Amino acid sequence: MTGPASRLSPFHLAIGVRDLAEARGFYGELLRCGEGRSSERWVDFDFFGHQLVCHLVEPVSAKIPVSQHATPVDGHDVPVPHFGVVLEMEDWERLAARLRERGVNFLIEPYIRFKGQRGEQATMFLPDPSGHVLEFKAFRDLQTQLFAR
Repeated sequence: MTGPASRLSPFHLAIGVRDLAEARGFYGELLRCGEGRSSERWVDFDFFGHQLVCHLVEPVSAKIPVSQHATPVDGHDVPVPHFGVVLEMEDWERLAARLRERGVNFLIEPYIRFKGQRGEQATMFLPDPSGHVLEFKAFRDLQTQLFAR
């Protein structure tokens, strides 16, 4: 990885939504964004070549700020909202190693999800100093796997 401006990578943005059917109607039908993987709690969209993930978020209470919501994914509480970038696998592996060497406190340690499946991906979550959550992810074959179902 030579730097953020060295090549264009698809961004990854995860947002909270109140209703997945409503999100599918807006992003899928109205904006014609192709749908990728999904569960009963989230759905991936091809947002003009970028990965937009809509996570179902329970109604916000006065006691829980929207910035502190989480949705269950693979046994982890994934913070919503979060954002990040999709890297080449080798770049992701180097970044994960560097972050581990520096003793970064991950919210979700680097791991492989959907192992052996079409959408297999590497992912890790960490906060920035102001508490914004970043996800870095990678695929072995970005072109066929980013929006694979």
